[in-house]
Amino acid sequence: MELRKKIISILSQSYKTRINNLNQSIELTNNVLDLCKNSNYNDLKAKALSQLSLYYMIIGENDKSSDYSKDSIKIFEELNNEKGIADAKYSIASVYYKTNNYHIGLVFLIDALNIYKKFNDYHNISKCEKSLGTVYEYSEDQESAVQSYENAITAAKKINDLNLESNAYNNLSGVYIKQEKINLAEEIINKSIKMKQQTQDIRGLAFAIYGKAKVLFAQKKYILAEQEFNESIRIHQDMGERLGLAMAYQKMGKLYLESNQLDKAKEVASKGLEICRLYNITIIKFKCYYLFYTIYRLEANHIIALEYLEKYLKEKEAVINTQTLKVIDNYDMLVQMKTMQKEAELHKERAEMIEINNRAEEKARVRQEFLSTMSHEIRTPLNAITTVVSMLSENSNKEDFILIDSLKFSSNHLMQIINDILDFNKLELGKMKLELYSTNIKHFTTNFWKTYEFQAIEKKLQFNLIIDSNINDYYLLDETKITQILGNLIGNSIKFTERGEIKLELKLIKKNKSNDTILFKISDTGEGIEKNNIKKIFDSFSQLKNIITRKIGGTGLGLAIVKKLIHLHKSEIYIESEIGSGTIFWFELKLKKSEKIIQNSTIFKNKDLNGLHVLLAEDNAINALIAIKLLSKWGITVDHAVNGLEAIDKSNSNKYDYILMDIHMPELDGYQATKSIRMCLNGNSNTPIFGLTADISVKDNIEFKNYFSGFLLKPIEIDKLKMALSN
Repeated sequence: MELRKKIISILSQSYKTRINNLNQSIELTNNVLDLCKNSNYNDLKAKALSQLSLYYMIIGENDKSSDYSKDSIKIFEELNNEKGIADAKYSIASVYYKTNNYHIGLVFLIDALNIYKKFNDYHNISKCEKSLGTVYEYSEDQESAVQSYENAITAAKKINDLNLESNAYNNLSGVYIKQEKINLAEEIINKSIKMKQQTQDIRGLAFAIYGKAKVLFAQKKYILAEQEFNESIRIHQDMGERLGLAMAYQKMGKLYLESNQLDKAKEVASKGLEICRLYNITIIKFKCYYLFYTIYRLEANHIIALEYLEKYLKEKEAVINTQTLKVIDNYDMLVQMKTMQKEAELHKERAEMIEINNRAEEKARVRQEFLSTMSHEIRTPLNAITTVVSMLSENSNKEDFILIDSLKFSSNHLMQIINDILDFNKLELGKMKLELYSTNIKHFTTNFWKTYEFQAIEKKLQFNLIIDSNINDYYLLDETKITQILGNLIGNSIKFTERGEIKLELKLIKKNKSNDTILFKISDTGEGIEKNNIKKIFDSFSQLKNIITRKIGGTGLGLAIVKKLIHLHKSEIYIESEIGSGTIFWFELKLKKSEKIIQNSTIFKNKDLNGLHVLLAEDNAINALIAIKLLSKWGITVDHAVNGLEAIDKSNSNKYDYILMDIHMPELDGYQATKSIRMCLNGNSNTPIFGLTADISVKDNIEFKNYFSGFLLKPIEIDKLKMALSN
């Protein structure tokens, strides 16, 4: 029993001594291993191995650290000692993330942290959170880094551990510098230095002084910063601290670079790089490579600069590419740890989320969901407005017609804004594709031109269309997207031209057997665009005039959509403009020739709808009232269901000519209701069912879309509804 007490006392002394004499800590712990050889104190032997792993990790002997940690884990697992396992995992995690294995480091850290939380071990919770913050910071996830550092501070304060609290302040100060919160960084690093002096943590003080030097560097106080870096280096050398030494040399190299002392920059950067190579400190090594690249580039030594740039890129690529391999290599060991498998899954996902591209995709997905919801919420009441306006316009007098026409224009304008936002988002996500059909380009362009002619005449502008006679009649075109491109460009020309001419030209510039290249050119004599603003006009949400003072409305998405749609055609748009003299836009499209398609069916004619029996499933009372009134005008008998369950019930009791099914309804949605009607043995299993919805994503629902005969988007276009029922 006396021997056990002695061993525990030595281990405790060893751990306390680590802050100012690591060599003594290692010597004391090795003495413990000797004392444990002829005893059954396996728990103390495992603890000694775990502490040795920590000490060797600090001085940069990573292989030894890793071996001691693995040996410790095996013993603790045999003893079913969770706290001991956590200690060993923490040590091995530190080895991994300081070399080039961030993913494995994350997994081990989180596993250790979960065990420490189970025991309310705030000392080790603080250590884990601080290390997690370091991993997040090097992975450029500053938000998560700050959260982890703050968690570390909170845990340290619970047990009044000034050393742990100040350790987290050191790292947090660095993040604040990156965020340009220099005053806040200075405040907490000064607090850390005072704490380190109070606790006499010499090794920790070196890191705090390094943090102070970084603050002074950010404040452009180069001489003072240099002095602090040198002091930090001196202490790290005395303590045998390799990571801190490499960090200080690399950052000092940046200081000399910024103060244009390139020879000194190379000298200290070389020292930092040598340490990184000897001890495989990857997190600093690739920073040193980039520092050398910058130095040699400034010296116009492009060959050596390129060599270091390639080393930098290769090192970063190696860090990324080795992660999966390391996970596989260590899988057997991970499986042996009872809680590791689940945590590995969770933190593999977390690590992936750190990647910039995945974060961007996640934001895009959230934005798409928001925009779809927004579209649905706006389209639903807009459906009532547009339908009522269309119905009123049929019997209005001349005085009312002016008001109704204004209301119709405003609702259409609102609809265009919604469509622009949704189209832009689909283009950004890469979800928009060309839908090509044989089109008479001359007829199409002429008809398009006529839709804008009234606006031009109203402003007393000359409005000219010129089509090269050598252009073929038929090409494969996506009429909708070409209309969007030309509509935005012509619409802008009309907006910003007060006098003179607007012209659209189509010219054949290249011809071969199967494809023609056609130039589309839109010119005006409007106010023009300043040269420094030309590049900005294609940016999303760009509006060159102040929103409050400008006369012209718009989302600022029109030209951004134009550019992306032209890119979708694998082409580019160009612009020339001069203030007061007008603007010219042009682009070229390579179009595949086609033949006129002979329609087998006769030209569509509205048939008499009188006497049809229709089921309308619609939960919005106003939209239901308006739809019933509209259908009744055509002589249609309407049954109304307020949700999907009622729609199924009515379809089981009655035979209908058509079913108009809203998608988002209470009790049961339109998808499930339609599937149920199709699958049941009733008189409506083959009845045409049209989705009647404000949700623009319905066509993307692969699981259910085949149950529908088609979809009619709200606001309902009366002609399209009538055409669907007539067919």
